[in-house]
Amino acid sequence: MTHLGQVVARLIDDLSIISPLPSQICVNFTWPSHVEPVAWFNAQSLFPQFYWQTRDSNEEVIALGQCASFTDPTEAENALLEGQRIWGGCAFEPHTQRGEDEVPSSYFFLPQIELIRKGSEWSCVVNVGKGRADILTALSALCFFVRPLYKPEWRVLSMAHEPPYSHWEKRLEKALEAIKHTELQKVVLARKTTLVLNGLVSAVQLLHASIHENQGNFHFLLAMDEKRSFVGSSPERLFFRRQLGMKTEALAGTVGRGGTLNDDVSLANWLLNDEKNRYENKLVVDDILDRLLSSCREIHIEKEPHLVRLRQVQHLKRNMTVSLKRGISNASLLNVLHPTAAVAGRPRKAALAFIAKEEGFDRGWYSGTVGYLSPERTEFCVAIRSAVLSEKNIALYAGAGIVPGSQPENEWKELNRKISTLMSLLNSGDEKVACTLKRREKMAG
Repeated sequence: MTHLGQVVARLIDDLSIISPLPSQICVNFTWPSHVEPVAWFNAQSLFPQFYWQTRDSNEEVIALGQCASFTDPTEAENALLEGQRIWGGCAFEPHTQRGEDEVPSSYFFLPQIELIRKGSEWSCVVNVGKGRADILTALSALCFFVRPLYKPEWRVLSMAHEPPYSHWEKRLEKALEAIKHTELQKVVLARKTTLVLNGLVSAVQLLHASIHENQGNFHFLLAMDEKRSFVGSSPERLFFRRQLGMKTEALAGTVGRGGTLNDDVSLANWLLNDEKNRYENKLVVDDILDRLLSSCREIHIEKEPHLVRLRQVQHLKRNMTVSLKRGISNASLLNVLHPTAAVAGRPRKAALAFIAKEEGFDRGWYSGTVGYLSPERTEFCVAIRSAVLSEKNIALYAGAGIVPGSQPENEWKELNRKISTLMSLLNSGDEKVACTLKRREKMAG
């Protein structure tokens, strides 16, 4: 089997003369063992760019360039041809207007080039689009000179929370009052943590480190250009759909990992039996069930939550298997399910109103959703454990579900554990700087 460089050269030759042009070409190839796919991805200058790896690591995709773009998932789904996938997603509030220098609130694109790994088999998919010249230019722009990627060596110079802890306490008190006196049952409050580093940041470098360290997650990166990237490693699936079968889940309820095996088991047992966390998980199940009732024929829900162990945290999770009615589109499922009670609250309308009034900052794509639409199968994850990278700054996001029994200090510590999924991949610098940051964090918490 041929290597990627040979495949691209052959595609350029064939597409220069073939007539009529097909809508799509797919060629299998062998990935060179000495080159990491993420390092190859880092070498490319064709935008937009999207990277995707499934939670079980069985599928990996690099999508480059665009034949067409969409801000409406329904429009995107209707444009699909057999075998095509449209990549992208939407922000937490998908219908809000965003600045020209930011990723749109809803963005989907049909890539010019897709490199796809399923298991150990690789294929190169070319979506030809409307013009011969555009796809030939895109193929010619691919770079095969690849430098290896290493663990990030940035030093964290400063860290700021929005909101600071004093405001977080007041915000949580307001949330508990609203839960006590209104229809609100749960609301998810988020925090934005901005790190200033000592050098230019590389989203792909952070992604690369996270893939190696944070196993059992969806890994994704969306970059519109070289200046700004959205990257994350999320444990939470929004939904996976093939024909009339669909899988979704309730991931809610969190505790940290223990320093020893006994501590870890003790924390896990506490989480599995904690009334507050079990209630929070049940609210997410109830919300998903309510939203899917009109779209499905049958729903099977796991009776009891089970434990999901990740590098920094442990979660409660209940799986849901759905048999859909005929005629239900993927775009409609996206609209129905997003945002779930796991990232917004319950009821959704009341939770969103509280967040809009009290949270104080724009979440952007944090707690939005990313993935792909296709006629054959569709999958989206919830964009948590995520960050926006620009120049020397990283903005890390995390949220905590507030229900009766929530305590400000405990929820703040949960936020710290969640952002550590990505933050722990950074080099905090010399011992003096690291100690200063830890001291500030302790004082804030």
